[in-house]
Amino acid sequence: MKATLPAQSRSRRPGPSLLTRALHLFNAPAVRLAGSRYLPIWALLRHRGRRSGRTFATPVAARRIAGGFIVPLAWGENADWCRNVLASGDCVIRWAGAEHHVEGATVVGPDEGMAAFRSFERRSLRAFGVKRFMLLRDRAAAPSGPMPAGGASGDP
Repeated sequence: MKATLPAQSRSRRPGPSLLTRALHLFNAPAVRLAGSRYLPIWALLRHRGRRSGRTFATPVAARRIAGGFIVPLAWGENADWCRNVLASGDCVIRWAGAEHHVEGATVVGPDEGMAAFRSFERRSLRAFGVKRFMLLRDRAAAPSGPMPAGGASGDP
C-alpha cells in the first residue's frame, strides 16, 4: 500500500491584521484633517526617522497647554513616532491650522498629562489605558524651568 502525502497548500505570508488595515484606512484622511481648525483634538506631528532620516507625518491627539502641547501616548512609548521625537528632541506639530515648532520632548505620567484634558476626555483616555503622555515645549517659549501642565490654553 502506498502512503499518500497531504496536498501541499500554497504557503502565503499572513496579511496585515484587521486592525492594521483599519488604521491604514483611517490614516490617509486623518493626515489631511489632523491639525485643522475643524478637529481641535487632532494634530499632525511631523518628525524625522531616527534611522532613515525620512520625514513622517503622524496624526495624534493633542491638547494645547501654556507654553506647548501634551500628547497622549495611546500606543505607549515604543511607538515609532514617539521614539523618533524623543531621539531628536524636536518636531513640528500642526494644530488648529497653525504650525508650531516644538522641542524638549519628555514623557510624563498621568498626573501631568491628564490635567490638560477635560473630564470626559480623561475618562476616555483612562478607558483606553493611556498612562503616559509626551510633553512638547514651544520653541519660542523660555527653556528654563518646568512647564505647567494644568490649565490648558486654547480650549475651544
